[in-house]
Amino acid sequence: MHPFRFDPVSLPPQAEVLREEVRAFLAEELASGRITPHRNAWGSFDPEFSRKCGARGYIGMRWPSQYGGHECSALERYVVTEEMLAAGAPVGAHWVADRQSGNNILAHGSEAAKQAILPEIAAGKCFFAIGMSEPNSGSDLAAASTRATRTEGGWLLNGTKVWTSGAHRVHYLIALARTAPRSEDRHAGLTQFIVRMGEDRVLTRPIYNLYGGHDFNEVIFEDTFVPDDMVIGDVGAGWQMVTGELAFERSGPDRFLSTFQLMRQLIDALGASADVRAQVAIGRLVAQLATLRTMSLSVAGMLERGESPNLEAALVKDVGTAFEQEIPEIARLLVAAEPSLNQGEPFHEALAKAILTSPSFTIRGGTREILRGMIAKGLGLR
Repeated sequence: MHPFRFDPVSLPPQAEVLREEVRAFLAEELASGRITPHRNAWGSFDPEFSRKCGARGYIGMRWPSQYGGHECSALERYVVTEEMLAAGAPVGAHWVADRQSGNNILAHGSEAAKQAILPEIAAGKCFFAIGMSEPNSGSDLAAASTRATRTEGGWLLNGTKVWTSGAHRVHYLIALARTAPRSEDRHAGLTQFIVRMGEDRVLTRPIYNLYGGHDFNEVIFEDTFVPDDMVIGDVGAGWQMVTGELAFERSGPDRFLSTFQLMRQLIDALGASADVRAQVAIGRLVAQLATLRTMSLSVAGMLERGESPNLEAALVKDVGTAFEQEIPEIARLLVAAEPSLNQGEPFHEALAKAILTSPSFTIRGGTREILRGMIAKGLGLR
């Protein structure tokens, strides 16, 4: 049985100094009109803003300087992440590369991959997508059927990935593929590959959402060549890396701050005239937010110590995304408004965006059912 622990973490003084620096940078971006908070989230794709973040040292913060990093702590990186999300900064272009793909390459990639890719990520010039989900397999990553077969100097990939966010505008995709036949151990025989996008044998098809937006994609590999130095880790050891990678994906502030801008707009819309019902609702949301922040910060502390808090991260993600989904529902009850994406009114636009995107929160990064199964197993309940 795995006992859950969320030990309190105190931020070091240099993290608080960094927080003020980041706030000043974001305030300048807001004042100039380059950021419109209620229209942005960590899914917003703005390469120019990413390059600014890279120039300021806000990407690849924990990586060694030899790879373009800045050798900061996980807690310093946490502060930057939190401030970016709280301000509604358009960090989506570099988000996946900075949060997980770069860390994966740093820990398990070849020296050639590290030298070629990590400095570009840290500079805010190289963007990644994650190729895990596949048709007909739901959230069961172990059911992956994309195949990788040996060829001279590398591998040939064949198969299809779906719900691949940003695949149409990134430079690389990390794909999970089967390099050995299925066996009794469902997690064996899987390997991760760094695939350069835009190649002739990589086909990307858009999956449009209900309001016509293009975030998701279907990615098809047809004898796509991947050189040996773009294999991540040992062949057949992909599952262990995927599960470790998900701790970075599931535990951060992005798993409870996706609708934070709507919460801010809701408080502004209610103003000083908020009745007791509204005050109780807002107080409960603020209390939940404070608790989630404490839990998430604790996981950042574990990552700083080199631990693998996979189950704690799963719990943060499950509770956090439920919180994110609750905010638009409460907002609709407290304020009479017609949600609209093009009305120009911050609360209406933030509410519209949240209503349209919030159903995905408990799917992306692992469905609620998968996470609760992991949590139950960790507690010895199954």
